[in-house]
Amino acid sequence: MSALTYTRLTGRVIVANLVVQILIIATGGAVRLTGSGLGCSSWPNCAPGQFTPTLHGESSFHPYVEWGNRMMGAVVVVVALAVALLVFFAQHRSVRPAPSIRLLWLATVPLLLSLVQAVLGGLTVVLDLHPALVGSHFLFSAALVWLSTWLVIDWYRPGQARLAVPARLRTVGWLLAAVAAVVVVLGMVVTGSGPHSGDDEVGYRFAVDPVLVARAHAGAVWVFVALLAVLLVLAFHASHDGAVRLSVVRRRALVLLGVTLAQGAIGYVQYFTGLPELLVGIHMVGAAVLLVATAWTVAGMSERASRAELAAAEPTVPVTVQH
Repeated sequence: MSALTYTRLTGRVIVANLVVQILIIATGGAVRLTGSGLGCSSWPNCAPGQFTPTLHGESSFHPYVEWGNRMMGAVVVVVALAVALLVFFAQHRSVRPAPSIRLLWLATVPLLLSLVQAVLGGLTVVLDLHPALVGSHFLFSAALVWLSTWLVIDWYRPGQARLAVPARLRTVGWLLAAVAAVVVVLGMVVTGSGPHSGDDEVGYRFAVDPVLVARAHAGAVWVFVALLAVLLVLAFHASHDGAVRLSVVRRRALVLLGVTLAQGAIGYVQYFTGLPELLVGIHMVGAAVLLVATAWTVAGMSERASRAELAAAEPTVPVTVQH
């Protein structure tokens, strides 16, 4: 396999890693919202002495939903392992530029956290869907989506980041990222205090007022929207040498605005319609998309050389022919 083919393969697997990290939020949400959290009564077996669900006259769909999520978790681990190995061995395949320490860490962390997720999933079943564990399960996935997005960015543009917009614009961008984290955490608490515990019989919830927490979550969203509006104003009115980079930030911020408005609309509709399962599930996946769009917007504020540009700029070593 040539270095170019290896580079392309690695990039595709890295993108696949981001996709499956989002998909497992969807399958995990399906488990919770269909009341299938204890569809498999043990772990890692689905039932004592049975690794997979068994179809019989009294069986329901719940074990299959839970088992599907576990299989998705296995896919996540396999893809994360492939990413770590491909990036680690890239320097031995003459891939240029060679992976930096930062890139190696970004490629390793998804594997480590995905393994932690597997253990956390087992504890969630053993401890009967304790809301803190269920919520932590989601937050780990959100962190994995954020890190996996930066892994994609760093693989395709591994050059040293150079600020290419006014400093105050970058400051607002990172404030936006911090508020996004608050929004996601509060959203998890809202779900953990609502009716969807993950099982029809086990209903442990956070001992908080769901209306009060929902309002706090909505307040954080409005702070996010306000910061995004400030970012857009700064991006469209800034005068800077990096005019091309500013245009990139503008486009990405407008995409982020679209994602934010869609998420907000879904959030309000689900709140006023009694939290229907489908809308709650879409809202969970939307939170992952919001994190991706936020990271992509922040990354757009720095100029980074692409992998092809860096490879072309590397000096060639002359070959000495001995006679």
